[in-house]
Amino acid sequence: MTGTKEHSEGAGPFTTRVTWRPEDGGTAVWESRLARKRARLTVHAVGEAEPRSRTADGVSVVRIRRLNTIAAGAFMVGGALFALGAGLAQFGPGDITSAWIYFTGGLFFNTGGYASLLQAVNTPHRDSRTGRLTTQRWRWWSYEPARIDWLSTFVLFAGTLVFGVNLVDSLLHGLSVQQVNRLVWAPDVVGCVLFLISGHLALVEVSHGRPRLLVRDLGWWIVAVNQLGSVLFMASAVTAFVRPSTGDEVSIAVTNWCTLLGATCFSAGGILQFFERPQPVPGPKPPVATAA
Repeated sequence: MTGTKEHSEGAGPFTTRVTWRPEDGGTAVWESRLARKRARLTVHAVGEAEPRSRTADGVSVVRIRRLNTIAAGAFMVGGALFALGAGLAQFGPGDITSAWIYFTGGLFFNTGGYASLLQAVNTPHRDSRTGRLTTQRWRWWSYEPARIDWLSTFVLFAGTLVFGVNLVDSLLHGLSVQQVNRLVWAPDVVGCVLFLISGHLALVEVSHGRPRLLVRDLGWWIVAVNQLGSVLFMASAVTAFVRPSTGDEVSIAVTNWCTLLGATCFSAGGILQFFERPQPVPGPKPPVATAA
């Protein structure tokens, strides 16, 4: 039977890979991250020994490449600014300078989070009949919690917004210990939890189920490096709690170093993300000049 689903993989209610038989024969394999990040699926055509990639049309490719560049650049710069802020907090002039650097880095994280969500929103859809990816109309928003890629990127974007609350509140002066813990520390912890949830969903997506080691997969490395950054950010947030009895943080040094190392992971993940993109669609060749 052609044009029907043969096998699905994933975890829980989420589907991350589907294998089916298109009408023209052979076998097509759709993977959630591959379609979202590289605008392609894999086809095992009849009579061909090796599988080949089938890329979406030029509209989807251009969209995904642009969004990937924005997201990768934003996380690279945002991570670098957070690392700089942490370094100055540990060795430099003081908290005020670091707070403004963190705030600026947070704006880049917001941009990267939204660009990542837009990639999921505008992912080309698979056509089970033809075994191709089809371009949909451009959207600035959607609500698709049943898709693991949408949910992961939505939670990531929400985490960057919560971090924004933490960063704005950190610029306020004259806060009591209770206010610092409620307005600065609590949003920091919530943002870190959302980052960890997003990273876990991304690991499930790239692993097609239980997270596992995939050292030859660039997407896995990007997700793993970012998840390590999220773990370090969580350690930083926990040790930034201000003790009501003394008015001191649990460990300023651990907070600064974990922030620096975690931000470096996010910046490195952004650099790697530049390479996880679809190949440009070749345009028409220019006419060859001939002698008169």
